[in-house]
Amino acid sequence: MRPPTPTSVLRLGCLLIGAPAFLAAQEHLGYEDTPIIPGTAWHVHDGERPQPRIVTPAATFSLLAPPPSDAIVLFDGHDLSQWVSADDGSAAQWKVADGVVEETPIPGQPKIGSISTKERFPDFQLHLEFAEPAMVSGKGQDRGNSGVMINGMYEVQILDSYRNPTYPDGQAGALYGQTPPLVNACKPPGEWQSYDIIFESPRWDSAGVLVKKATVTVIQNGVVIQNHREFFGHTDGIGGVPHKALGAYTAPHSPEVVIELQAHKNRVRFRNIWLRKLGDYDQPGN
Repeated sequence: MRPPTPTSVLRLGCLLIGAPAFLAAQEHLGYEDTPIIPGTAWHVHDGERPQPRIVTPAATFSLLAPPPSDAIVLFDGHDLSQWVSADDGSAAQWKVADGVVEETPIPGQPKIGSISTKERFPDFQLHLEFAEPAMVSGKGQDRGNSGVMINGMYEVQILDSYRNPTYPDGQAGALYGQTPPLVNACKPPGEWQSYDIIFESPRWDSAGVLVKKATVTVIQNGVVIQNHREFFGHTDGIGGVPHKALGAYTAPHSPEVVIELQAHKNRVRFRNIWLRKLGDYDQPGN
């Protein structure tokens, strides 16, 4: 996506020792020429939207959590046999080394894009762990940017949001362009973090009428940052076209969806990725 020229400005002040407070910086954080998000007073990627409060997570929560007996292991540190290129379905080309996978250009290989699961899943519980680059480079959306894309439609943002201001609906844990996280529970760059994501697919009736929106719960580092939150629709697109969220859901799709790790050339690392299908209540056991 190519966003429009930022126009919303957050004014930051600072206090110098022995001198009065003064306006020290003006940082472009977002936009005010994008559509209003339904049910809110805020534009898509509005820099004036309140920043989530900061919560310091505990040292560990679900890091290196072994997969339950009914889990599907998507990445165990050895290979990308469960993944393909999200662009064309060819073999996934991210670098695997030392038990982690990283979006790293490989000599002699073409441009590296996002990767997607081979298999499709209905409502699920997803566990993954990620680490932002320890050497900080860039700021805002150019710092440790990736994302968990579900069916190429619904994104839970991954970003280095540790002391890194950006528009709230684009920071780590946001439903991109729609809902900021309840709190900012990020760890410092280089430290391993966990996402535990519970996703429920949208449903349509036989006439193609939407009867249930997609919902997601996200736990980051042991802290609930999205609580059974609905997606308005697609989370992509503000660059000169109407935001798809305002158009709600474009067309019915199967409850079975793919999971994609987004490529932004920011060298985010991943490990220990597994998934459980949620199933239904009152179903026979094994």
